[in-house]
Amino acid sequence: MNKTESQALAALTKLCAAAEHSSREMEDKLRRWNIPDDAVTRILNYLHEEQYVDDTRFCRAFIEDKRLNNGWGQRKIEQALYLKGIPRSISDPLFREVTEEQWQEILVPLLRQKAKTVNAKDDYERKMKLIRFAMTRGFSYDQAQEALSL
Repeated sequence: MNKTESQALAALTKLCAAAEHSSREMEDKLRRWNIPDDAVTRILNYLHEEQYVDDTRFCRAFIEDKRLNNGWGQRKIEQALYLKGIPRSISDPLFREVTEEQWQEILVPLLRQKAKTVNAKDDYERKMKLIRFAMTRGFSYDQAQEALSL
């Protein structure tokens, strides 16, 4: 679907006014709409200057949303941010703002809920299954061990 430069700008400003989006997401949309490179640059510059797009603001909101609403750990969030084109130079300082206790507040209830459904022949097997589950959610082995000890 091809759009003119003004149509693309109007569509993206409306989209960005409704929800946070990354620069890469906006650039990808423009490329799908076959917008010329010089127009892509102008539109992206406008979106940044007018603060429709701010990768730091997007990253902060994304981290909180995925942590609190989806129960994701840092590793899974990092992978998703990489796919959204957010550099580590933006995400790493924001991850440092989240304390280990805040990660545990998410993980402990997840593991307690999961433990109710795990079938295991002994405690060791149950513990390993729960650790694997935590790691698939993006938590580290150490975080899973800590959560299971609480």
